[in-house]
Amino acid sequence: MSNEPIALDQALASFDALWSPRIVTRVNDYEARVAKVHGEHVWHVHENTDEFFLVLDGELRIGLRDPEGERSVTLPTGSVFTVPRGTEHRPYAPEGASILMFEPTGTSSVGDRHEEVPAHVDTTTGHSLTP
Repeated sequence: MSNEPIALDQALASFDALWSPRIVTRVNDYEARVAKVHGEHVWHVHENTDEFFLVLDGELRIGLRDPEGERSVTLPTGSVFTVPRGTEHRPYAPEGASILMFEPTGTSSVGDRHEEVPAHVDTTTGHSLTP
């Protein structure tokens, strides 16, 4: 990890892979990851951790399934949302978006229970940024 400031726009410009997060920094046992997203991700759940989303650019939607039923939240640029642990969810961005996620180191972007990982996803736990 760098001991210098990290420009998120430059971090995002350093890769093109969709739904394949890059680790920008670590905070104790957590990672801040950025990702470019477009289209639908997979339905998945994180049994032991919440998942924090910050939309840096574009609009992200998150489908949620819980005991009360299914719903969707819409996050425009600058919005944050935390998916509670144990909640099945599916992020999607019909027009594309750039996001920052904050979650425990090693957390899979397809959760503990998920559909098959799409072929275009090159990492589910994040790559470190290249200098």
